[in-house]
Amino acid sequence: MSDLFKLSRRSFLVMPLALAACKDGWNVLELAGRTMGTSYSIVAVDHSNKVDKAELQAAVDKRLGRVTAQMSNWEASSEISRFNASRSTEPFAVSPEFARVMQAADAVHAGSDGRFDVTVGPLIDAWGFGAKGAAHRPDDATLAAAMEASGQSRMIEVQDRALRKLDPRAEIYVSAIGKGFGVDEVARAVRDFGISDFMVEIGGDLYTAGLNPDGQPWQIGIEQPLARDRGISRVIGLSDLGMATSGDYRNYFEENGQRFSHILDATTGRPVTHRTASVTVLTEDAMLADAWATALLALGSERGLEIAQERDLAVLFLDRDGAGADMAFKAIPSPRFDTLTA
Repeated sequence: MSDLFKLSRRSFLVMPLALAACKDGWNVLELAGRTMGTSYSIVAVDHSNKVDKAELQAAVDKRLGRVTAQMSNWEASSEISRFNASRSTEPFAVSPEFARVMQAADAVHAGSDGRFDVTVGPLIDAWGFGAKGAAHRPDDATLAAAMEASGQSRMIEVQDRALRKLDPRAEIYVSAIGKGFGVDEVARAVRDFGISDFMVEIGGDLYTAGLNPDGQPWQIGIEQPLARDRGISRVIGLSDLGMATSGDYRNYFEENGQRFSHILDATTGRPVTHRTASVTVLTEDAMLADAWATALLALGSERGLEIAQERDLAVLFLDRDGAGADMAFKAIPSPRFDTLTA
């Protein structure tokens, strides 16, 4: 399995050019690196001018290392890898952090009509969107077998501090929520240094706190959902919010004139066919923004907007309008999104 949604995530950060400069006795710290199969970046305003950048970097790397040890499918010794390798149906004890992520995943699964599903690995592989093959349309038998081995509500049970397999074949992949959790963990590490104005981004998922170096809300660009165009659809100002954008426009294949996206409907096992190209979610933390962006993209704007309104979620859907050279996008914001970005 690959990072299921890594290729679909992109948020552009619009920031001042001279971030490294000191202003009136304070300093702007910039950190960057690799984690979870993607990149991360941090911009932090050190008003005290006393934070040691190397110490902050070490704290960030330590926090990310802990998340990797808990939830990386690439680390054989991680909690998630050991759970997946087990065929026992007895409760499997997990760390408080992993339990919190799985409880959130369970809640979003239930709230999204089952479209958010951390057990869809067999379906991703069946369609060739995983790391082990080229994307292709599976035959009916292969798809049926993958569906039989998937299904969050019937494959796993999330307990207070443990996970339990209801089916010994169950495996979980948290790339569609774990990256956002990683953002939140890094934000906690930054706050531990007494920093209140900062932005943390991992693979397009992000959290903003306070104000940017110009004393304004952090200016974040939402990408135009086109495969070969990195243009920005709109820029919004954020403060004390998590944000994630999911899109279907970079990871897909075409067969006999039909387009097959890597965004799969967990209830049918097949790529979605609606016209929603991307979904941006703003929430109180990056973990929930991450999960809901994935869930609502799988649902599409029609049902997704109903759920967003029911739950007072801040969501922006970008739907395809037209085709070919006449392709345009229709922006469909939820009422909460309009309120937060007014």
